[in-house]
Amino acid sequence: MKQNTYQQGTDNLWLGLMIGNSRLHWALFVDNTLNSTWDTDHLSASDMQKLAKTNTLPLSPSSARPMFLSSNLPITLVLASVVPSQTKLWQTYPNVRLITLNHIPIQNMYSSLGVDRALALYGAGKTYGFPMLVIDAGTAITFTGVDNQQYLVGGAILPGLSLQLNSLGQNTGQLPLLKTREIVELPPRFSLDTKSAIQSGIIYILLAGIKDFIDNWLLLFPDSKIAITGGDSELLKAYLIQQFTEIGERLIIDKNLIFRGMWEVYFV
Repeated sequence: MKQNTYQQGTDNLWLGLMIGNSRLHWALFVDNTLNSTWDTDHLSASDMQKLAKTNTLPLSPSSARPMFLSSNLPITLVLASVVPSQTKLWQTYPNVRLITLNHIPIQNMYSSLGVDRALALYGAGKTYGFPMLVIDAGTAITFTGVDNQQYLVGGAILPGLSLQLNSLGQNTGQLPLLKTREIVELPPRFSLDTKSAIQSGIIYILLAGIKDFIDNWLLLFPDSKIAITGGDSELLKAYLIQQFTEIGERLIIDKNLIFRGMWEVYFV
């Protein structure tokens, strides 16, 4: 198998790692420019030991070429996490720099605010301008807003698409367990089969809720930019365009907001 090896002195390299609730989210920066991103599963303690011995870092399961790091390459791993058990594992890795809320220059943050939300918000604001509302459509769907003085206005959290589908499938006796990937188009609002009825109830109420939050935000900050990120961002933007065209077309899709925030915190 061909190895993708990076040698000391060839590039200014560092890795970003965001430990999310469901996955590890990775970014490779070359000469301070985002080069590539990928996701992997959470790792166990034994996995970490193997990585340390082989001097490797995991790539996407779809990739046949893991990244091999030269033993003399002092690459820095910039880490942020919302999963404490995983944080402990990765803090044993060499050259780790842990980012916490204290490193992010947003005012009025509360202690339990997720560092992923704060990084995405800061990255979006520095990239596209303040004030900024960020919608993260991942395992949970979050709304997080900041004003033009980089002062946290607040936000909201609700279950994401997959969690809502799983909740019905796993906690009812007769409803099927559906997957987000099965949603290929907007279902009829008033459906004549159980599968479509579940999709209709979740999707249309979710879209209406997103619109309501955006409408309210724009009353406060009419000129604000609005960014959407996360695994379901493209799906939700497409459906919002169909249902609420002006709102949907206003959304900026950027799945790398967290890593943009890391770059701003680490290098600027």
